[in-house]
Amino acid sequence: MKFQHPIPVAELANLVSATVLGNAQGQAHGLNEIHRVEAGDIAFVDHPKYYQKVLESPATVILIDQETECPEGKTLLVCTAPTQAFNAIARHYNPPKGFYENPQEAIIGEHSWVSAKAVIGQGVRIGAHCQINPGVVLYPGTVIKDRVTIHANTTIGANAFYYQRKDGRHNPMYSCGDVLIENDVEIGANCTIDKGVTATTRIGEGTKIDNMVHIGHDTILGAHCLMAGQSAVAGCVTIGNNVTIWGNVAIASSVVIGDGAEILAKSGVNKNLEGGKRYFGSPAIEARQQMQHMAKLKRLISES
Repeated sequence: MKFQHPIPVAELANLVSATVLGNAQGQAHGLNEIHRVEAGDIAFVDHPKYYQKVLESPATVILIDQETECPEGKTLLVCTAPTQAFNAIARHYNPPKGFYENPQEAIIGEHSWVSAKAVIGQGVRIGAHCQINPGVVLYPGTVIKDRVTIHANTTIGANAFYYQRKDGRHNPMYSCGDVLIENDVEIGANCTIDKGVTATTRIGEGTKIDNMVHIGHDTILGAHCLMAGQSAVAGCVTIGNNVTIWGNVAIASSVVIGDGAEILAKSGVNKNLEGGKRYFGSPAIEARQQMQHMAKLKRLISES
């Protein structure tokens, strides 16, 4: 999430009752959780296991729960509950938005058709030659580019499934990201695409998504991909261009899949996959190797 203008660290410290270490004259240009953080952003850390990762990240301002040596050029904001402070900053500079009473109040491009039974959030932008069918819900801030078709009862931009477990409870991260649907995308019925926690969930140009598909927060799905029904992608996944994902595939969080990969039906992906290869199984490995394993197992069973 980017701020409308740079925010002085003194203002941030006052907002969340934090102590400033390091560059007290610094400014923040936005905020992001660690998977998508950039220079100028605020990040947070509240466990020693991750201190080094966050301190060495591109983040310029870091919310942290104890005093430590501040890297040169950065600012540490020391507070008792960094996650809550991060949520408070996100809510303060990007408060929740509602939905239009009439879908036609949204910004809609030429020759686009939006069903009167669609539900459109504030700040949604829909490009030219789009078709938004009955029952579609576009949460606030969603951006739809040109020649996009979204079939009935699909929901785009719901909150990220992202929680911090503390004191026996699951505490939600405030979702202030958004969703971007590029040109010439078609999304089937009853799909769900979650907004980023703080960044953008993106569906690439020309990609086609079947019915009943789920795509998690902050995932980047490349251009000209095919994704068949009942597949599910967790958060922060990066999928290259021209990737084919067949039915009932499950992909774990933070996985990277290279350009031109093909993942066969009912596979489970729990690690990065190189592009240009076919994969099968759970956990997914190259399809040819998996078939050899299955043939060997069948022979062992028949010989026993």
